[in-house]
Amino acid sequence: MPQLLPASAVPPRRHGPLSDARPGSADRGFVTLELVVLFPVLLLLIFALIQGALFFHGRNVALAAAEQGVRAARSDGQPSPASIATTHTRQFLLDTGELANLNELTITPAVTATEVQVTVTARTVSLLPGIPGPHVSQTASGPRERFTSQANP
Repeated sequence: MPQLLPASAVPPRRHGPLSDARPGSADRGFVTLELVVLFPVLLLLIFALIQGALFFHGRNVALAAAEQGVRAARSDGQPSPASIATTHTRQFLLDTGELANLNELTITPAVTATEVQVTVTARTVSLLPGIPGPHVSQTASGPRERFTSQANP
């Protein structure tokens, strides 16, 4: 039969950060190590999500600007539809404040006798300095307005 020791002979249990008496004490500090490994991955995911949102926003802005240029150049009797399309496209970007958010901006109008087409090509804003943003290119087109005579039946 085991012999019981008096309470004064049993060493007190240590509690706190230096205690070895807890179950699982070999895993001390493991949560900190997990955070050190997982936090950069979490930051990378957040940056990727924001960069993706900036890309899609840039695409929408480029398309809206191209559509504005097409609307302006479609009118009948324009002396220079290509220059009007370029001017209105750039003015739209300036009015909305998006001209600063699109780098390496190129506006390419193409005007034929029956159609107007405007292509806006640019790079969107990048979150990481020194790395260029994603490339976006959007095209809008529409028929030119013109007067025709009605044929008599």
